[in-house]
Amino acid sequence: MPLEVSVTSFYIFIFRAILGGLFAVLLTRFFYPKAPITGVIALAIFLVGMAYLTENFRKRKKGPRGRADR
Repeated sequence: MPLEVSVTSFYIFIFRAILGGLFAVLLTRFFYPKAPITGVIALAIFLVGMAYLTENFRKRKKGPRGRADR
């Protein structure tokens, strides 16, 4: 029997949180190496929040049939 994996919103959140944390560390260490850990955490929260915001804009833009309204 094949293993079915359903991607729930929780898994998407975990994936975005991990990527947001990794990119926050990379960005702060590259541009501001002496940034405190609170700044890195704040940037990670901001990045994850922006991911959800842009997803919301993209979903709102689509019409009832999944195509963009014109």
